[in-house]
Amino acid sequence: MTAERRAVVTGCSSGIGAAITRQLLADGWSVVGLSRTPTDLPGSFEWRGGGPSALGHVVDVAAGLGGSDALVHAAGFQRSARLGDLDPRALEAMFTVHVAAASVLVNAVVPTLTDGGRILLLGSRTATGVAGKSHYAATKAALLGLGRSWAQELAGRRITVNVLSPGPTDTPMLHDPGRAATPVRLPALGALVDPEDVAALAGFLLGVHGRSITGQNYVICGGASL
Repeated sequence: MTAERRAVVTGCSSGIGAAITRQLLADGWSVVGLSRTPTDLPGSFEWRGGGPSALGHVVDVAAGLGGSDALVHAAGFQRSARLGDLDPRALEAMFTVHVAAASVLVNAVVPTLTDGGRILLLGSRTATGVAGKSHYAATKAALLGLGRSWAQELAGRRITVNVLSPGPTDTPMLHDPGRAATPVRLPALGALVDPEDVAALAGFLLGVHGRSITGQNYVICGGASL
């Protein structure tokens, strides 16, 4: 009988992070979830509070996890503004959650990550640049560099590292007043991306058939990038 696999998922309480957590639980994983907002899900789920903006807490949680088979960094938020109205505090906050937390968490977890394990980072199709989202885009572009570098470093242990980059997805983040400067536009296919579709692709990459895929960036955007 195959042993239960364990994943660590940040941003587990909402949006894409919650959808990925549900997908993994349905696939038979046990999940340790890290988020600011308490959440309780059916199945083998354990919530750890604090959120990835508290980097010291992230290190403490990682140190107490023991071995894991996968790490998903899905925590994130968006603050948008155009040149002339950019707020350096917004850039610092997004960099902390998107990039610094990923670096701190992977650095802490990877020594005990199972050989043949998985790391998945949630990027954004805006990483190539979108007017009004320069700060957000910059933090998501940084994840591409981290992911590809880590993929090279960890290939010898058969640990895969990939980035999932959704376009406009039907999550609470779309209605956050902090991103009001860039109103949502429907992508070419005429509908927002369903977070369950993102989670299904995540489930594949994290599963047994994702073992030959590493260092890649998958854009799932409903045609927004066409």
